[in-house]
Amino acid sequence: MNALAPYIPIAQSIAALLHPHAEVVLHELEGQTIAAIFNNFSARKVGDPSLLEQEADLKNFPDYFEPYYKTNWDGQKLKSTTATLRDDQGKPIGLLCINLDITMLTDLRQLIDRFVQPKQAKLPRELFEDDWREKISLFVHSYLEQKGKTLSKLTKEEKRKLVFDLYREGAFRAKHAAAHVGLVLKLSRATVYNYLAEMEK
Repeated sequence: MNALAPYIPIAQSIAALLHPHAEVVLHELEGQTIAAIFNNFSARKVGDPSLLEQEADLKNFPDYFEPYYKTNWDGQKLKSTTATLRDDQGKPIGLLCINLDITMLTDLRQLIDRFVQPKQAKLPRELFEDDWREKISLFVHSYLEQKGKTLSKLTKEEKRKLVFDLYREGAFRAKHAAAHVGLVLKLSRATVYNYLAEMEK
């Protein structure tokens, strides 16, 4: 345990920051037991076996393990990660495990999904067939999705190209479409008209 003593404040600070949603566990590799546990919700205690694989090659443990998912004894859904703790010679001496309870977030996501995903996949024709604002919004959203960007991350040239694409799609046939495109893309109406003038040339 003495070798892991320097890591106790780190474990405590992580547990305090993420309380009450995270449990932080220090495992001692020499005896393969739990050396310390903070914000305990896994019903384990100091001195319990770590339950590592018997044939685990400790020398080849990575510095940290990519996040993985577990289920707690009470059904809580946990997202976890583990860091390998080493001595001055690089020998693994312990593990620092963080178990984050994501049950509440998972339930919240399901609740949001039920609200934002209507059973009717397509927009009602009776309501949206002539809604050019909706069509512009859908086009811009699709464009951003394809680019993997947010509107705030688009460069000036990318916005210019987007205006051109909207023009080709007939988005500016409506009377006030230019003003609406400027509003959506955070461009002045004059800038939008300048881009349209370039297209007409």
